[in-house]
Amino acid sequence: MDEFDVVIVGAGPVGLFLACELGLAGCAVLVLEREPEPGSPWRADPLGTRGLSATSVEAFYRRGMLHPLLKASGVHDDPDANLDADEPSPPRSVGHFAGIALDPAEVDIAALPFRLPSPAMDGVMTNLDAVESVLSERAAELGVEIWRGAAVSAIAHDHDSVVVQAGEHEYAARWVVGCDGGRSAVRRLAGFEFVGTEPEFTGYVLLAAIADPETLSPEIINLTPTGAYLRMRAEGHIGMMDFDGGAFDRTQQLTRDHLQAVLRRVSGTSVTLSDVRLASSFTDRAMQTTTYRQGRVLLAGDAAHIHSPLGGQGLNLGIGDAMNLGWKLAATVHGYAPEGLLDTYTRERHPIGARVLDWSRAQVAVMRPDPHSQAIRGVVRDLLGTRDGTTYGFKKISGSSIRYDLGSEHALVGHSAPELRFADGTRLGDLTQDGRGVALDFSTNRRLRDSAMGWENRIRYSAGSARNTLGLGAVLIRPDGIVAWAGDRDPDREAFERAAGRWFGSPAIQPSSL
Repeated sequence: MDEFDVVIVGAGPVGLFLACELGLAGCAVLVLEREPEPGSPWRADPLGTRGLSATSVEAFYRRGMLHPLLKASGVHDDPDANLDADEPSPPRSVGHFAGIALDPAEVDIAALPFRLPSPAMDGVMTNLDAVESVLSERAAELGVEIWRGAAVSAIAHDHDSVVVQAGEHEYAARWVVGCDGGRSAVRRLAGFEFVGTEPEFTGYVLLAAIADPETLSPEIINLTPTGAYLRMRAEGHIGMMDFDGGAFDRTQQLTRDHLQAVLRRVSGTSVTLSDVRLASSFTDRAMQTTTYRQGRVLLAGDAAHIHSPLGGQGLNLGIGDAMNLGWKLAATVHGYAPEGLLDTYTRERHPIGARVLDWSRAQVAVMRPDPHSQAIRGVVRDLLGTRDGTTYGFKKISGSSIRYDLGSEHALVGHSAPELRFADGTRLGDLTQDGRGVALDFSTNRRLRDSAMGWENRIRYSAGSARNTLGLGAVLIRPDGIVAWAGDRDPDREAFERAAGRWFGSPAIQPSSL
């Protein structure tokens, strides 16, 4: 029987990102994927088009994968173009809430006190093929094994190990992580409780030939008295929302006649679909597991939470899960994790997932085609059109509002670290690519150096003057980019050591297999 530190089930973006994090930390990792081959029309443009939030782009940047991602996505912008600016630029785009477009010019930059110029300040439009190709290549470089055509059928776990069965093969691991999507086999086999709200609509995505496209509105998002429909960038790429209580079951066949009838109903037109090339249905069912860990089995991405695609938060939420879990699970595998570290994965990420589910539910509530919901929609549109409202929406959509409760009153602790830069040009992003934590010391006497050296296998120490310290003397940053501790211009060495011990374990414990 083959044995691994971690078996990941699912080779989508979340499973592959997590595999890269674990591989970077020197873990023996196997990824099992049900589909026999990578790539499909549902993962390439236009059906596989996805938007990565600024927070997700930042995750790729901090692991040295931003340029490959932009190249694979066909994005030709230079992410380093504005790095010499003294002030951060406003976002180029914000997105929408329930089809209400937000104006990036209305974002109040002054309300984002920790925003510094960075290559990862904006979201990126990409597709699943591009994301997975970049992550698959990096995973292979890190020694991760990816076995396709392996559908998981059984899981058995005890206090010491987990055995996963896929086909006729069994794989032993110390840990298993289900990243296998909304209909997760791992979630079902391991007995996770999955709770939430039932759907209000059936959604459809289709790529079709339209005999009379001029019949439909040219607008991208169209709310009607009977539902909603979206005209995407590609010709014939249509999205629909039919508020039928989620009555259309995914097991039913999607015929041209059914899709045409729904499109006619929600558009209020006599439009004709002459051919349907690809089509799929979904609902706005919003569900979440009550915990992300059962013994030695963990969940991430859609395996842990599902919701409607409104606002495009699903992929970004999953990447955040992987970034948060990876270093914690690696520390546990190698034996230097402080007690309870792995439990902070659920504690930190479950509330974020719950907020995204509510963000999705709120959009459904204002898109219903009834008079009460439309009245609410008018009020929400007015509020989001204000400077404060747009800034609020930007914080939510970009992920910049995320802050973990790490028990500190310091305003920066718990937030993603800003792109602090030393005077010699070294950026924070240059220091995070090996997956270790980072200690930045801007104080003149480098008083933290001796302390940080005790964790040198887990914390990278760097000292010097900076272009903008934001009034800080030193900062301790976790491997996922979250600020764990921040000191003033005369940083407290003992406070630093307490924070380092809390997140990185005892300096006397050396990694068992690095």
